[in-house]
Amino acid sequence: MKELIIVSCQERKHKYNRGGNERIDIPNLLNRQFAVTKPDQVWCGDVTYIWTGSRWAYLAVVLDLFARKQNRWAGQCHLHQTQN
Repeated sequence: MKELIIVSCQERKHKYNRGGNERIDIPNLLNRQFAVTKPDQVWCGDVTYIWTGSRWAYLAVVLDLFARKQNRWAGQCHLHQTQN
């Protein structure tokens, strides 16, 4: 590397922000009981952020816990916020 005048250029490690405090006003109906006996009884979901090289994209996924497969998904380059 020295002879070819090549230097290592590593990107800085990304730091993820924590989502915040747990919402105690929303009841935990599942109570970590993930053994489901029939399809379409329990669905769960999550939103994750994906770096596309130039900006962040958002991926939302809904899973049926019986089949352990994705039921629905959606991706966007920005989040839509709704008014309650």
